Amino acid sequence: MRSDTSTGYIDGFVFPILEEYLDTYKQIAQEVAEIWKDHGALAYQEFVSDDLFLESTASFSSTLDLAENEVAVLGWVTFPSKRIRDKANASVPKDPRMSKLVAPLMDPEKPIFDAKRMVYGGFKPLVKSA
Repeated sequence: MRSDTSTGYIDGFVFPILEEYLDTYKQIAQEVAEIWKDHGALAYQEFVSDDLFLESTASFSSTLDLAENEVAVLGWVTFPSKRIRDKANASVPKDPRMSKLVAPLMDPEKPIFDAKRMVYGGFKPLVKSA
């Protein structure tokens, strides 16, 4: 398949989070979104699970092994190209604002986010319809 990196690119992710930490996470994610946009992202979106079951399909619930008190967060970051995405993926973790924001999520006393349970991938365009 041809790799046309000039027509857009997204990074997608899904992960579980305890419902009790959702408001705290949302506040942090709103600031993180602005950092990604400062580094070249066109858009940053996250959604929280509401309806995870469709008969005869695998569900996010089972894939993430969600506990009763957890929800799934699905998000994606849109970039104009893979080149800009690769540059952002290299620079965002080094942005000093990120360590300050992410530290409370990884606090071992009250872990809000477990990266080992996150599913992530980068995707090039296949079908675009507006």
